[in-house]
Formats: sequence, structure tokens, C-alpha cells
Amino acid sequence: MKVNIDIDEKHEETIVTIKTNNWSEELEELINLLKKQKPKRLFGVAEDQTVLLDPKDIDYVYAEKRKVFAAIKEMKIELKMKLYEVEEILIPHYYMRFSKSVIGNLNQIQRFELSFNGNLCVYFHSGNKEYITRSYVAKVKEKLLMGGQLND
Repeated sequence: MKVNIDIDEKHEETIVTIKTNNWSEELEELINLLKKQKPKRLFGVAEDQTVLLDPKDIDYVYAEKRKVFAAIKEMKIELKMKLYEVEEILIPHYYMRFSKSVIGNLNQIQRFELSFNGNLCVYFHSGNKEYITRSYVAKVKEKLLMGGQLND
């Protein structure tokens, strides 16, 4: 697949043109991705109150005892969603799967250390830490090398 981008002040709006000789599943996924608007916030519950959460402020989201929580600094806020539903919302915000039960914000990573068992211990700017299991380490490293941090 070839991608051409033409950035010029004469263009008044963004136009996407796809030229192909046949329809494919990859093309359908691309169309769905382009059409999908990413939600700007999540809703959480803290002390019986609904709280608006900005994805860029969340360090990681994890599942524990059949509940899903967002870790923001020293706070743990419950999300009334399934982990896979949260993952679909957060993927465009530079999140990746760290393990079967954790999705992490790559922009909040400060540093990481390799553990003796092949896992990575990730330290976030807030002081929180979480582990990336061996099966996800290569994908996370590749993503970090390709893009580094996003500056919104």
C-alpha cells in the first residue's frame, strides 16, 4: 500500500482519496477507522459520583475482580465498561495492551526496566508502575520506537 499526503495552504479541507483495483478487508478497516470519531472522554465513578476522565490523564486501565479501573496519579476510578470496550475507545489516544488485564498510556511512560522473567516494569510520570508481560513487550517497544510520544 502506498500513502501520499499533500499538505498545502491552498486546500480548504481534508479530502481522502483511495485508488485501488479491488475491495479488500484491509480497505474496509481503513474506511471504518477514518469514519470513526474518537470519543474525547470517558465516564468513571468515584465516591458515588460520575467523573469525566480525559484519556491523556490516565496512566493505565486495568481489570481486577470483574471490575475495570483507571489509574490516574494516586486515584483508582472505576469505569462501568468492559476492558475490551475501553480499549477500543483508547487505542486512538496512543494506548496499547500491556497484558491480558492492563491497557497502558504510552505517552505517560517515563522509563522502564527489564525484569528477570522477561517482563517490563513500566514507570509512569505520576509515580505509578505497571508490568508489560513478555508477549506484549516487543509490540510496545516497536510502537515506542516508531512514534515516540505524541504531543497534542
